[in-house]
Amino acid sequence: MEHEHHEHHEHHEHHEESHDSHHGGHGHEHMIEDFKRRFFVSLGLMIPILLLSDMIQEWLRFELDFPFEKTILFVLATIVYVYGGWPFLKGSVDELRDRSPGMMMLIGLAISVAYFYSAAVVFGYGSGHDFFWELASLIVIMLLGHWIEMRSVMGASNALEQLVQLLPNEAHRINGEETEDVPISELKEGDRILVKPGEQVPVDGKIIKGQTTIDESMLTGESVPVEKSEGEDVIAGSINQEGSLTIETIGTGETTYLSKVIELVSEAQKSKSRAQNLANRAAKYLFYIAIAAGVITFTIWFMLGYSVGTAVERMVTVMVISCPHALGLATPLVVAVSTALSAKQGLLIRNRTQFEEARRLDAVIFDKTGTLTEGNFGVTDVQASSSYTEEDVLQLAGSVERESQHPLAQGVLREIEKRELKLSAVDHFGSMTGVGLEGTVDGAHIQVVSPRHIRDQHIQIDEETFTRLSEEGKTVVFVLKDGEWVGMIAMADLVREEARETVEALREKGIRSIMLTGDNEKVAHWVAGQLGIDDVYAEVLPDDKANQVKDVQKDGSKVAMVGDGINDAPALAQADVGIAIGSGTDVAVETADIVLVRSNPKDVLSILELSQNTYRKMIQNLWWAAGYNIVAIPLAAGVLAPIGIILSPAIGAVLMSLSTIIVAINARLLKI
Repeated sequence: MEHEHHEHHEHHEHHEESHDSHHGGHGHEHMIEDFKRRFFVSLGLMIPILLLSDMIQEWLRFELDFPFEKTILFVLATIVYVYGGWPFLKGSVDELRDRSPGMMMLIGLAISVAYFYSAAVVFGYGSGHDFFWELASLIVIMLLGHWIEMRSVMGASNALEQLVQLLPNEAHRINGEETEDVPISELKEGDRILVKPGEQVPVDGKIIKGQTTIDESMLTGESVPVEKSEGEDVIAGSINQEGSLTIETIGTGETTYLSKVIELVSEAQKSKSRAQNLANRAAKYLFYIAIAAGVITFTIWFMLGYSVGTAVERMVTVMVISCPHALGLATPLVVAVSTALSAKQGLLIRNRTQFEEARRLDAVIFDKTGTLTEGNFGVTDVQASSSYTEEDVLQLAGSVERESQHPLAQGVLREIEKRELKLSAVDHFGSMTGVGLEGTVDGAHIQVVSPRHIRDQHIQIDEETFTRLSEEGKTVVFVLKDGEWVGMIAMADLVREEARETVEALREKGIRSIMLTGDNEKVAHWVAGQLGIDDVYAEVLPDDKANQVKDVQKDGSKVAMVGDGINDAPALAQADVGIAIGSGTDVAVETADIVLVRSNPKDVLSILELSQNTYRKMIQNLWWAAGYNIVAIPLAAGVLAPIGIILSPAIGAVLMSLSTIIVAINARLLKI
């Protein structure tokens, strides 16, 4: 139960709630409170009901005899039946409407039969005992089961609200000489907007003034910041890194790229079926069995010449006993334990049904950037020209780059730290727009530039190495000293060590690993080679990721998608199991079924194991719960009556408590 702070996200996968699912968060907190309140009220009333029951009195050998005791019993039981039983009665009606009997109808049947029969007994229309105590205990246990289940299940997606929050809500609109801050909703096409360094681009637009690099990785998954200059388009939600821009609006609100993503997510979420959970399927069969057993019991006793009263009493006993108390707790208890365990493991399970599906996976699709790779640049190769060493190349580059915030510069500086090199002071530091950086180090003019500049200036370099490095998809920068080539530094998004181990472990389990990325073929294959992944989908457009998932699902494969960007949200929603890396964007986290809080791809393996173990425990518990019925129903029906053995409801109650206790203990035994 350690998830109280998430209660506003509650949105369990429970059938009777499917109608409320669009109310979102607050409806749920309210619903949990409602079950809790009904549970405590019913529990309070159950105690006097037990004390007033003939059967319990006989059993514990004491007697309470006072005027109107039966009337009081009847009134208390009526309150429990109507107030405590309300969610089940309402649920029964819903299940009846859908023509799919399940847990609700099974409970509804048992409590209604017990109630109406007992009322008849109290008012002298029937002989035998009343079943009010059975009715009360059943309602109390079922309310407890549902309350536990809702508490421990988190889920439901606020993905769409999250996506909307990603967009800045104001923009700096240029009005002649002035700029004014206006809400995004007021922007019209053709408006001019100023975007300062470090700000998010508020709308899709075209640059009419300025040059900069823009980080689109949240949207497109492309790890390298993209250079943009006049005439090029920018996407709402991407981040402007260094220069100031003036853009002209081309898409507003409904038409932006981000709102297209929002639409894709909501479509994919709608299409995810609510797989009915196990207990509900078991309940469906038990419902039919209970009705059949009841009818058969009545018929046989009546035909054997017993009075209608006796036949009815037998029938009621059978129908009441056939609703297993333990069944209502069989899965919620396992869920509660497995949710707590998974939280300790750094897994946040938002959607139980999908989590249970994880045990049947055939393929796992990984988004490359930020999932298989670290999402920041590291130096992979340093190549020096004949008269210099690798250290010289790094020191010269680092001395100029220590002034820069660019991700590539940060990568070089990290490498220098790792090698513990000393940096020199730099004078006249400057940025050569779109080309690189320059500065004076120890009296020499040092430049760190892109291949484009090398080509424009026709500078001689080691072409062979450069070709090899760029074919591996690495980003290469060149270091020049007074215009002469000193060396080159190749950088790439570094592969996570854990990712390699994960892919290996999945292969041992017979699960395919597939890599999905917006990066080009060469980069993708280089990374895939390092990880040992066989299937690569490269240059995938963001909107197309969900389709790639569909592709893999075509042959009936169960697919998990592991990703972290906004652009992964539709794919996460499309996959059978959506797994978000916790350090990713909020939206990915909101769309996912499971969130890896520690952002470690290895946790995918924990999910598989926990899912298998959880499922196994649930099946065991359902057998324990239903097993009690398989024994109790024939006995209650009086199969052994000829040899004088009739299961009195009191013994039924003992068996029932036993199976409930076994189920509770078994749930606790779940371990990773």
